[in-house]
Amino acid sequence: MKTPEYLKKGSKIALVTPARKIGRDEIAAAVKWIEEKDFEAVYDDRLFAEYHQLAGNDDFRASVLQEYLDRDDIDAILCVRGGYGTIRIVDKLDFTKFVKHPKWIVGYSDVTVLHAKMQQLGYQSIHGTMAINFEKNTKEALETLYEALVGKHQTDGEFLATLGMTGQVVGGNLSVLYSMLGSDLFPETDGKVLFIEDLDEYLYHIDRMMMGLKRAGKLANLKALLVGAFTDMHDNTIPFGMTAKEIIFEKVKEYGYPVIWDYPAGHIDDNRTIIFG
Repeated sequence: MKTPEYLKKGSKIALVTPARKIGRDEIAAAVKWIEEKDFEAVYDDRLFAEYHQLAGNDDFRASVLQEYLDRDDIDAILCVRGGYGTIRIVDKLDFTKFVKHPKWIVGYSDVTVLHAKMQQLGYQSIHGTMAINFEKNTKEALETLYEALVGKHQTDGEFLATLGMTGQVVGGNLSVLYSMLGSDLFPETDGKVLFIEDLDEYLYHIDRMMMGLKRAGKLANLKALLVGAFTDMHDNTIPFGMTAKEIIFEKVKEYGYPVIWDYPAGHIDDNRTIIFG
């Protein structure tokens, strides 16, 4: 995978919201952090557009993101929040200029769609916290993001090395991955370390999604499965009968590769950075 240029003093980070809308006060901590790190935050009033749940209609959100993808003076794109909506605009985007001047795409959750697009194009990306979370993020979450942006972050590589393995990490939010199943955006998983996490799902939904990935052959040939936070899981009145961990392990135990539990990434305050690809 190709690596975008690392950031240096004065580098510009564009703030975008490809999905759910956001308020001005919700980005304040992130803007302050960016400035304290001697970077420049780039955004305008379009960031706060509203269209029902979304930050503007699909064409509007795509046009704003397209502008920052195309601009040569932008060094990273920090998605300010997830929610739902990125998959609605990804096919409206043109990456012709991006590949001539690639930049880091940063985010998690719904941003899994953009990570998948980066995998398809052959570029690394940063699975890390987003602007809406900065105020509550741990020191480690923010420090690993900074280290990734400037080229010092090796945490995930060192961690895998302790298990005697190296390999590309792919994946993201399980629900979003499931929504891309069967399309050209679903990342290649054979020989890769697949990372998954999720939030606010019923246990039987986790089972359904894992069954979908299993039946599609996406779990059989992994190098390892890296399981992040499965936060705020729900059960029905009549219990499903298994925890999220038990559901996941049931689907992959026959394959014999390592399953790494409780990796500190996902919908948690200690959302540490993983460099995908």
